[in-house]
Amino acid sequence: MSRHFITTLWVTLVLLTTACSTSMSGKAKDDSTLSGQTQQLETAGAAYTGPQYTIGIVQFENKAPAKVTGIGEAAATILRTQLESAGLQTIMLDEGALKEADKITALQKTGVIKMGKKDASVGFDALDYRLSGAITAYSEVEEGVDAIVFQKKSTVARVTVDYALIDIATGKPLVAESGAGEYRKTTTGALGLGSKSSFDANLRDGALRDALAKATEKVIRKLSAMPYQGKILAIDSDFIVLKAGTRSQLKIGSQLNVYHIGDALRDPDNGQVLGYKENKVGVVQITRHQNENLSEATVVSGTGFKAGDLIKP
Repeated sequence: MSRHFITTLWVTLVLLTTACSTSMSGKAKDDSTLSGQTQQLETAGAAYTGPQYTIGIVQFENKAPAKVTGIGEAAATILRTQLESAGLQTIMLDEGALKEADKITALQKTGVIKMGKKDASVGFDALDYRLSGAITAYSEVEEGVDAIVFQKKSTVARVTVDYALIDIATGKPLVAESGAGEYRKTTTGALGLGSKSSFDANLRDGALRDALAKATEKVIRKLSAMPYQGKILAIDSDFIVLKAGTRSQLKIGSQLNVYHIGDALRDPDNGQVLGYKENKVGVVQITRHQNENLSEATVVSGTGFKAGDLIKP
């Protein structure tokens, strides 16, 4: 048996063994420039040392021409994981919960339901910001290279999201942008066996995760640069407990203004809550930090403080 024949047979066996192998890769896309978005998100998350804000995440609307089942719910879940990994707290706000809150607020105003200890117009407990958005584009395309002996095909998922971070206290958008993500699955074949990319749900989530990594990074960097804003959690006879702590980066002796949160400010066109009236009622001074999230303060001026009051420099 000739050496040439043995070599040819060996190469053939190797190609048959490796035929139709599959590989996957994810890429984040910032406009038209591919970037290491996941690494940037990890860096931003590790660098965040601000207050442990609570962010309400609203299920993303699916406005893409090509409807993809469950993409709005997936976006909210991915955002929750990314934000909590950075040390922020989240509350999932689906459409039903928001409608129910608005309904209770309306009934309280008519007197049908008494307010008791909770005024529904103040919103969800401990909610500092709201993050919402929409999936505006989604597509899956196949790209391939065919040769006599070797074939390679990729299925590429691309997604575009619009998102906004809203300050609950003021109703003002802190971040309002869009981002794109890309994820690809590659299949290879040899010796005319061909290659096929079967359906893979990870394509959708991979592209979505990359796009939202960009959004989460910008949210984290924005919150890191924001001046402190917290709330009164409890009132004792000798001191007041604040949502602050060492993560607030406030020094002992810092003075903070205290505001009652008043009626909701609504958009006259659609009735959406944009913010709340603020009424300054006094000033408190931080005396010590209990831990990274809680601080104690004494009253400098004012009266009538209550749990839930807004505090800021």
